[in-house]
Amino acid sequence: MDNDAADSPGLTPTDQANATEQYAPWIALTLVEGLGSTILCQLLLAFKTPEAILDAAYTALRELVSKEVAEGIQRAMQHADIAKALDWLAQADNHLITLADPHYPQRLLETDQPPPVLYAKGNLQILKRPCMAIVGSRHATAQGETTAENFAESLCRAGFAVASGLALGIDGAAHRGALKADGATIAVVGTGLDIVYPAKHKALAHQIAQHGLLLSEYALGTPSINYNFPRRNRIISGLSEGCLVVEANIDSGSLITAKLAIEQGREVFAVPGSIHSPVAKGCHALIKQGAKLVESTEDILSELRHIRLPDSSWPVSPNGLIPNWTNLPSEASPVLACMGFDPIFAEQIAARSGLTPGEVSTMLTLLELEGVVSHLANGQFQRLA
Repeated sequence: MDNDAADSPGLTPTDQANATEQYAPWIALTLVEGLGSTILCQLLLAFKTPEAILDAAYTALRELVSKEVAEGIQRAMQHADIAKALDWLAQADNHLITLADPHYPQRLLETDQPPPVLYAKGNLQILKRPCMAIVGSRHATAQGETTAENFAESLCRAGFAVASGLALGIDGAAHRGALKADGATIAVVGTGLDIVYPAKHKALAHQIAQHGLLLSEYALGTPSINYNFPRRNRIISGLSEGCLVVEANIDSGSLITAKLAIEQGREVFAVPGSIHSPVAKGCHALIKQGAKLVESTEDILSELRHIRLPDSSWPVSPNGLIPNWTNLPSEASPVLACMGFDPIFAEQIAARSGLTPGEVSTMLTLLELEGVVSHLANGQFQRLA
């Protein structure tokens, strides 16, 4: 993402020189083709520092890495993109967090494969808060997005930060919910931080950079590659005390995050849905496997009561759902009663309620304006709470 030049004067020449000395070796190693985080961690265990890795003899490197990677390491400090990354670091609110950095998230450090380097943009203080991951389907229903948004807002008001992956659907809703509270949200992305993916979330990413935190283990300029996103998921779960899944198909990538959370010893929570909904199948499968069924924020807080949360003056919504029931006429009640919580056509509501199509249309318009009902793309209507 671009920075506003007026936000900060950037680094002084002395600071820039110190940054070059401190960060250039780490950046150089992230730019070596074929050198992933797992192998880089093994090299750090063997050689102790990035400088020692870069200075190591070819024969010593070959004991741990391939010929191509060893040759890449020996040429690493000549990479033209090192200067590009250092220029990016000189801009406001841009950071590089290494394994040697006191800002490195402790919970992530405890996992089997902590990324040696994290590019970060935004407020590093958010990393000090306990974190909850919220993930789910990219093809979420309107009700699912509202549920994720309200849980995220409520959890932030309780003192958690909310981590997700900036994807369409549930991820984006979780970030928006956190921004409605105090902005304590962490978007872990599968590209370089100079790229926003998906492009539809450019404005959302800018908001997160201003109020929350963007994180990536990938070097600047890294495009959206399918392989990167499952790896990104281990960071989302690794940062967090638990993982809440809101809507997921049975083959959803969100279940990868939940599986990683289980492997990392994190709590897994799932929101149940309609037995007829394909985006509820993944959540139901998790619940069958032992994930905690949650209907409210309190269900999560009671399970994580051992977590010390920062003091918060915000009220916590008892169920994570904040419908607007305030200005609804009595005539709306039969419409809502006939809707249930699955999508439904207006004609079906009229048949069930005995109201005329015109009366149903009027009530649905009012309910949509009050944020209680959503008009779906296929012409159906769905209760949001």
